[in-house]
Amino acid sequence: MIVAIDGPAGAGKSTISRMIADRYGWTYLDTGAIYRTVTLLALEQGISPGDGGELGRLARNAEIGFQPGPEGAPRVFAGCREVTAAIRSLEVTGNVSEVSAQRQVREALLEKQRQCAAAGNVVVDGRDIGTVVFPNAEVKIFLTASVGERARRRRLELDGKGVHVDQEQMEKDIAARDDYDSGREVAPLKAAGDAVMVDTTSLTIEQVVNRVAEIIDREQET
Repeated sequence: MIVAIDGPAGAGKSTISRMIADRYGWTYLDTGAIYRTVTLLALEQGISPGDGGELGRLARNAEIGFQPGPEGAPRVFAGCREVTAAIRSLEVTGNVSEVSAQRQVREALLEKQRQCAAAGNVVVDGRDIGTVVFPNAEVKIFLTASVGERARRRRLELDGKGVHVDQEQMEKDIAARDDYDSGREVAPLKAAGDAVMVDTTSLTIEQVVNRVAEIIDREQET
């Protein structure tokens, strides 16, 4: 079974996907980490986030791997170098949407994502998983939450890493990223027609996990 979990930044995709994969003993594939790794490599090599040709070449040749990490969170590697923390930097976050919007990048990484899930029983999160990457996924979830709540979650996450960001500025950044991701020409952020919408604004993590698990259990019973 493939479970596709899409949604905007800060909706809880990664956390929920990891916990769902752990509950069922399945594989978790963080596609966002793949795009972030390409973005990190591009920044290090001085490649412009708008240079689709060079980014596509970089994406095709990049050796991106995962290893099990603490609490189900995968460790991310570029070749032999661990980049788990580096791909979550503010600089990468500020550029990943533009890099991800390049057609050449998405084409280069599409097959890599499908190969990673070829064995089945995988939980995959991203922004176009249910619409482009795995349109035939047995379960499709679209997580969302208010801009204010998503900004609060991201701000607290950064606070825990010693990076302090103003709530109002974070809300502006989140809203701008929503607009960019939803309006991009290639694989825009949107819910698949057959996705189940789950608004996480007022739900605890446990409540969201249980809601998603109920959806998966119903599908397994059919």
